[in-house]
Amino acid sequence: MKNITVVGSGTMGNGIAHVFAQYGYQVSLVDIAEEALINALKTIEKNLQRQLKKELITQEVADKTTQAIQTSTNLAESVKNADLVVEAASEQFEIKKKIFEAIDQAAPANAILASNTSSISITKIAAVTNRPDQVIGMHFMNPVPVMKLVEVIRGYATSNKTTQTIMEVSKKLEKVPVEVNDYPGFVANRILMPMINEAIYALYEGVSGVEEIDTVMKLGMAHPMGPLQLADFIGLDVCLSILNVLLDGFGNPKYAPCPLLVNMVTAGYKGVKSGEGFYQYTPGTKDLVVSPRFSR
Repeated sequence: MKNITVVGSGTMGNGIAHVFAQYGYQVSLVDIAEEALINALKTIEKNLQRQLKKELITQEVADKTTQAIQTSTNLAESVKNADLVVEAASEQFEIKKKIFEAIDQAAPANAILASNTSSISITKIAAVTNRPDQVIGMHFMNPVPVMKLVEVIRGYATSNKTTQTIMEVSKKLEKVPVEVNDYPGFVANRILMPMINEAIYALYEGVSGVEEIDTVMKLGMAHPMGPLQLADFIGLDVCLSILNVLLDGFGNPKYAPCPLLVNMVTAGYKGVKSGEGFYQYTPGTKDLVVSPRFSR
């Protein structure tokens, strides 16, 4: 396996492209917008410089990583020689459905098709292709160059050969792959999202404030980041989408999103990506400032 195509150049997509290129793969990074690809390359370069500063990589590795990434807005052309295609588009099934239908038509017959989805059924995605045995989940964690975990999700029809190949590829990236079966939220988000949702309920019901809730979880449970700050980092819209997948998948009201989360997303307050969520985010500063809407 040498040629990797990554579909989607956002936060997860450019991170996935970065890691594959760093470990010697030839990468084609695809997006519908040229501007998104330009921004992705800037992000990759910035992250490489951060790795260099920390002496995690050499200049030679940084240069080879940059050289190994090609960009394109032509999906069919970019997957025609791919050994593995990793989709990292928006967390919406209809978008993924169209992408996988197109990839299935254009990619070589032996290519494995993976999705970086954090919650959508791999079985459902695989069903729109003619190769469900070669479709698998490859759920990286954010930030991809730093985080070690990869959830490897087996759809109902995913073959042992496909699973073993992706487990081995993940290890070559110096990641720790964990095999899980295809049920709503898999393992990571089935556990994480109800915790985040409960933290939002605690704020919504006036139990405590934003900083206080996060401090309890950081100091009391040794979490590196509080659940409300983490929700901002993930994206409140993504959190809402995953909770709705859990609610639809299990039919259990315990997964129902907090009304406060619904209102914030509806109003456009999505966390870091929009500049404000439970905290305010100002470019150029790392100071964590609670949103005035939640100041006590």
